[in-house]
Amino acid sequence: MTDPSDLFATIMARETAQAPERCTQQLARNADLMREAGARLRALAPPFAATLARGSSDHAAAFAKVLLETRAGVPTLSHAPSIGSLYGLTSAHFRNVPLIAISQSGRSPDLIAAAQDAKRQGALLIAIVNDAEAPLAHLADICIPIHAGPETSVAATKSFIATLVALTHLVAEWSGDNGLCDALPAIGPTLQGALAADWRGAVPLLKDARAMLVLGRGLTLPIAGEAALKLKETSRVHAEAFSIAEVAHGPMTLIGEGDPVLAFGPMDVAREGMRERLADFRARGAHVIAAGLDEDIVDATLALPGVAAVDPVLAAIAQVQSFYGLANALALARGLDPDQPPHLAKVTRTL
Repeated sequence: MTDPSDLFATIMARETAQAPERCTQQLARNADLMREAGARLRALAPPFAATLARGSSDHAAAFAKVLLETRAGVPTLSHAPSIGSLYGLTSAHFRNVPLIAISQSGRSPDLIAAAQDAKRQGALLIAIVNDAEAPLAHLADICIPIHAGPETSVAATKSFIATLVALTHLVAEWSGDNGLCDALPAIGPTLQGALAADWRGAVPLLKDARAMLVLGRGLTLPIAGEAALKLKETSRVHAEAFSIAEVAHGPMTLIGEGDPVLAFGPMDVAREGMRERLADFRARGAHVIAAGLDEDIVDATLALPGVAAVDPVLAAIAQVQSFYGLANALALARGLDPDQPPHLAKVTRTL
């Protein structure tokens, strides 16, 4: 049995720890590529953008949607892979529309088939991949490598973080957001601080959990989605992600005395109403575990340590860096191997 007290006993933990350095290197290696891509996209001035992804990458795609809509003013839709790969019904309205295909491996057959179909309809294909030699990368009009390095744990960690950083870099250049461009060089120290922030204090509250809610809003809702997926994958907890706003429209009834709720607090205007919502859960007897601004999480059962970030985008990315340490520790505490979840493979082949 792997020793839960050893912070870096698993491949997942060791790969998570590589993210700060990999992301710092990525920014430097992709600088010229991102400037050129941003200029090309500004000149294209598309009416909307679309994303194409599955699994963790689809949570990264949801992050891209928030970024594009709030920072670039570009409406963004999620294009389901099966629409192109099975139905062959990609709309002709995709002509000259950026389709951002996100895949760590770049080898999933459904994504490749859907991307090919969209290109036939005239889409500008942007591939965000960890393997620049993958089929999806060769198909792309613009290929953006995330430079995360080999990732062998089944659960994606550093590749997910690196994908968020690449998307942030792309949107910063596309939108001409000087503030976000200026903030990006701080990603390495921010992630390093987040890596050191210890969230393992939440393990006793989650060790015996069978089901839980994971909350976020705005930039942190995709982080909540990724966290819920990882809790399912590595700890076999039925975790479901909801918006801090939307959870009041029904799902709150699922939570009662002793039930855990994990909340990722946004650092921008999306934090509106968060403190009140967490207080509602505490009043029901829930164990509320929360990260965010001090004033928003004052009513939490457990307030998780955070790091200072120069931009709310970097703050959201930092939260998932800290969360992966908790996910790893929780899996070990439950007697599970986070590197090899049952029934899963590194490359998921669907159509």
